[in-house]
Amino acid sequence: MDVHEYQAKELLAKFGVAVPRGAVAHTPEQAVYVATELGGSHWAVKAQIHAGGRGKAGGVKLCRTYHDVRKIAEDLLGKRLVTAQTGPEGKLVQRVYVEVADKFLREFYLSFVLDRKTERINIFASKHGGMEIEEIAKSDPDAILNLVVEPAFGLQPFQARELAFKLGLNLKQVSRAVTCIMSAYRAFRDLDANMVEINPLVLSADDHMTALDAKMSFDDNALFRQPAVANMHDASQDDPREAQAQQHNLNYVGLDGDIGCIVNGAGLAMATMDMIKFAGGEPANFLDVGGGASPDRVAAAFRLVLADKNVKAILVNIFAGINRCDWVAQGIVQAYNEVKPHVPLIVRLAGTNVEAGNKIIAESGISLITASSLADAAKKAVDASKSQQ
Repeated sequence: MDVHEYQAKELLAKFGVAVPRGAVAHTPEQAVYVATELGGSHWAVKAQIHAGGRGKAGGVKLCRTYHDVRKIAEDLLGKRLVTAQTGPEGKLVQRVYVEVADKFLREFYLSFVLDRKTERINIFASKHGGMEIEEIAKSDPDAILNLVVEPAFGLQPFQARELAFKLGLNLKQVSRAVTCIMSAYRAFRDLDANMVEINPLVLSADDHMTALDAKMSFDDNALFRQPAVANMHDASQDDPREAQAQQHNLNYVGLDGDIGCIVNGAGLAMATMDMIKFAGGEPANFLDVGGGASPDRVAAAFRLVLADKNVKAILVNIFAGINRCDWVAQGIVQAYNEVKPHVPLIVRLAGTNVEAGNKIIAESGISLITASSLADAAKKAVDASKSQQ
């Protein structure tokens, strides 16, 4: 789960990370009011969406007058901001964050990322802040510092000091940087985060270190013990199809292909997508209906897949273990009669009660293509999708 910048800063501040003074506004009038309450003569107005690259896309603007604050807020609110991470459809801006824009001397990059392969927290830092980490890696790989945290001990202050010295800070600045690094690490650890990124982390003239921008992402599976974080979820930023899938306990991720996939089991779903690619096609989604693929859940899966206008064929691939093929077959027939898909349907059943399942489908009278194996199903799905072009 992702949160907005202002929410990430709110969470980091509770752990001791210094952040600029700011507040959220939902209208241009609110934005001006926030600026007057904050005081000062320079403000930053930032679009709040779950995507990076806002600055390059015009989603972050510096203002010197209240008139500028109002004008920028009017331009951003209610518009769809398209960045390198949103795709061409962009994301709707429903709020802006107005904060004091104080001067600073230097910018740094700091992030904490969970590496699932090594089961370690990786800390990345660089003297070059304000840039995307990918750009830094390409232009100057040696500028990226990496520290792996040993889980048995956690991040130690001496490690944070060593990292700060490598960033070229003096003794007083190092002390402030250590506080920031250790505080951000505790936030990552205690809030079950997957990622914390502070970019840029800025150094002011009085040697203070401040998180000028912040992003946080959290482990969905741990949200039950993080109610404060869970309450920050902004459903308007989710893919509408993924939000609909959550309502039916379906695991769905939208992709860019044209072959819709309805599969039980995450591993089988990945294998199905691989076979579609191997056969020369492109999957339109990852969709795991889970072990209890009831008729209602299968029908919901059909509606979800067909909501994607790019889908030209649907492949249903079920390997029944705990589940039963006859139950799944009943669900397919019911879903077909309810949804009436307008694209070819390819079905491959295997496992428990497969004979009974195939019999139910054969006697249903619905028009579909059956397959004997996964490879056969993938090939028929690719052929069917190409015939619709």
